[in-house]
Amino acid sequence: MPSSVQDGTLSRTSRTAISVLFLAVLLAFVVETQTTQYLQTTLGFKQPYFIFYVVHSSFLFSFPTHLVYVLLKTKHGLRPLLSSLKLALASQAITLNTERSSTTSISLAKLVVLIIFITTFYNLPGLLWFIAVALASVTDVTAIWNANAFFAYVFSVKLLGLKWSALRLFAVTFATLGVLAVVYGGTTALSPPNSRLNKADVSSISTPFVGDMLTLVASVLYALYQVLYKKYLALPSDPELVGESGHYRRLSDAADNIVDEDSAAIPRTDATIYPPPFGLYSNLVTATIGLCTLLVFWIPIPFLHFYGIEDFRIPPNASAIAAIAVIAASGVVFNAGFMVWHIILSAPGSLKLNTF
Repeated sequence: MPSSVQDGTLSRTSRTAISVLFLAVLLAFVVETQTTQYLQTTLGFKQPYFIFYVVHSSFLFSFPTHLVYVLLKTKHGLRPLLSSLKLALASQAITLNTERSSTTSISLAKLVVLIIFITTFYNLPGLLWFIAVALASVTDVTAIWNANAFFAYVFSVKLLGLKWSALRLFAVTFATLGVLAVVYGGTTALSPPNSRLNKADVSSISTPFVGDMLTLVASVLYALYQVLYKKYLALPSDPELVGESGHYRRLSDAADNIVDEDSAAIPRTDATIYPPPFGLYSNLVTATIGLCTLLVFWIPIPFLHFYGIEDFRIPPNASAIAAIAVIAASGVVFNAGFMVWHIILSAPGSLKLNTF
């Protein structure tokens, strides 16, 4: 996207690019949801953890794909781009560590623990979503999951110091009532008059409710992740944070000076691009989550199989393999695109974009 956005004024090219991004994210979510339910119900491959593992591991492709796009669409070189990301990561590491100790360096062990914690926090709502899709209807899952934007606003008021807005408060309340209507109204299937419910009937009624509740928990957790990402991981130069100091924590003057001094000590060249091109840093975080998932989150699979919670089996046919591939591809598009779209949507009044 060209850096033609200044002071919140969007060029026609920028508006078109944003519209295309929104449609791509929306389409990817629909495709991922429908295909996941098709795989687990129609094809009978009910392996939610295995599907989750494959799909979230695929997130590691989001960064190299974005990087190739930037290299092809701009005049930036690979080394300056990597230097800009290294500078961004170093600045964030210094900021986080300075707030907790007097040192400005962060050990490899702490970094690994931090990555695993972030990955776990991000993956938990995703896992609950994959379980819920096989239990509840697509309509319920979609409606409840998309309420995460409203829950994110509630968390933003508490954690980011935003002030309540009467209009936004009404929207949050209205959305919450809508979610409750979906959860309770969509799961009370009526039986014919004078009929008796057997165990199968009770199970068929309670299963959608369980799926709805799992989706609701996933939606709340994902909303919390978005806010914590904005508070702890997002660069202060991101458009959503520019001009809104309440969105991230101010350091003390002493800590701020330490960060400035150490950031200045990070090697820069005339070709260094800072801040990184729009969305590249967030997709690096997403790709890191994918890599951590690939390397760490296979560990529960043999335990789930041993205890009979989820018997491990490979996809039985080409249809199942194709479905998993479609889910993985759409999942990469949705999560990478949503990270960028979330930044755009957060602060339209202070929007200033570089090429992404």
